[in-house]
Amino acid sequence: MLSSRPCHTPKAQTGVALLEALIAVLVFSFGILAIVGLQANAMRISTDAKIRIDASNIANMRVGEMWADPTNLAGHAVADEPISDLPDGKMTVAVAADVVTVTVTWKVPGSSDTQRYVSTTRINPNP
Repeated sequence: MLSSRPCHTPKAQTGVALLEALIAVLVFSFGILAIVGLQANAMRISTDAKIRIDASNIANMRVGEMWADPTNLAGHAVADEPISDLPDGKMTVAVAADVVTVTVTWKVPGSSDTQRYVSTTRINPNP
């Protein structure tokens, strides 16, 4: 007895494995691109954090120098003093009576924005 069902040949699914492999490579590629983007963003953020810490240390060192010489506060005032430790870094020290304001500015590499760190301290010349 012969069956009336049509005979399915393996040729009907030719190329399905290739299509699945191409889709898997596409998904994998998007994943790798996302990881590379995250790594670049993490590097940018870590560089920005390091520069901010350096700016804070520079300002605190200047305030420390002024605490060591409180009778000559006006002699520490400067405008746009270059700072070689920061990219395009500059420091301004303003003295008004016993209030000292140290402003450190810099530009993050790859950005046109100017960043700044400001420290305001009251230094009593007569302890």
